[in-house]
Amino acid sequence: MGRTTNGLIKSRNATATILARRIVTEGAVDGAGAQATGSAVNIIGVSSELDTAAGERCSVIMVGNVAEVVYGGNVSRGDALTSDAQGRAVATTTTGARIVGTAEVSGVVGDIGTVNVNPGIL
Repeated sequence: MGRTTNGLIKSRNATATILARRIVTEGAVDGAGAQATGSAVNIIGVSSELDTAAGERCSVIMVGNVAEVVYGGNVSRGDALTSDAQGRAVATTTTGARIVGTAEVSGVVGDIGTVNVNPGIL
């Protein structure tokens, strides 16, 4: 399994707790971030390896990186990944789903896998 690569990493003010290696979405105001809660939110990247409390700065691994992420279900290498309700990465084939990128390794729920971070809409 790969480690995070050196690309774009930005800090955001956490609007609530953001757990380590979870998918992150934009917060309610400029410069804020929140743990993603599904495939309909505007996904921006993956949180770093540290949990972040509300009001603290969270490092968000963004486009151009390979990032470690917690899997929320069965994932196969190459799957498009979106967020479940807990910000974990799950495979999707749903048209219109917001994605964080594609899986680099296969895994199951609870595994720490890697994602090629390239947010977009499937």
